[in-house]
Amino acid sequence: MQGQLYLTDSYIRSCKAKVVSAKDGNFIILDQTIFYPRGGGQPCDTGKLIRAGEEFMVVAVAKADGNTLHEVSKQGLQMGDEVGCVLDWGRRYRLMRMHTAGHILASIMFKRSGILITGNQIDVDKTRFDFSMENFDKSAFQSLVDEANAQIARNLEVSISFLPREEAMKIEGAVKLAVALPPDVRELRMVRIGDIDYQADGGTHVKNTSEIGRIVFIGAENKGKNNRRITYTLAP
Repeated sequence: MQGQLYLTDSYIRSCKAKVVSAKDGNFIILDQTIFYPRGGGQPCDTGKLIRAGEEFMVVAVAKADGNTLHEVSKQGLQMGDEVGCVLDWGRRYRLMRMHTAGHILASIMFKRSGILITGNQIDVDKTRFDFSMENFDKSAFQSLVDEANAQIARNLEVSISFLPREEAMKIEGAVKLAVALPPDVRELRMVRIGDIDYQADGGTHVKNTSEIGRIVFIGAENKGKNNRRITYTLAP
């Protein structure tokens, strides 16, 4: 696996890299990358690769055989090329804010009402949570959002660390998707948000909750027996 720079610093906006593979001319593997591949409900980053002034737009990023595969808008890059990597920073930063907000809201939902998230999809405009709940009161959910916003307003620090798998598995609630982890993953990336949330997570986050803004509840809907979906956005 090549160096995934976003795992240790989500604020790196550009870097130099070397092309190690150019499959079919449009699918590029680099020796290191700042681009997040879609996964865990978080969309991929976009941006561009630059070779000697020529730009190749990065339109999609995905995981493939342990590597990060960058789909570019045109052919021309070749193995051994030196490129500059540049993120669409506005998009990335919005997703970082959304992701950290989602962790806080999910933690409040679980601690106050025992609600477990069964699915999620983050996006730049809005984010949705799916969860199982027999009785759902929209007004009660607004109070959960209010509490999440109160925690965000505390300006909590967000930190990244790494733990051996065995050690992380001993921390209650820290590895929420342990059964889905491949057995060869021996070290887990842990994200801590103040005293609110601590869990294994591979996505990008802000450094302080003061950067998030405020969660705005958009709406809720039933998706079948005991299945609910809520949608929120951020302001500003």
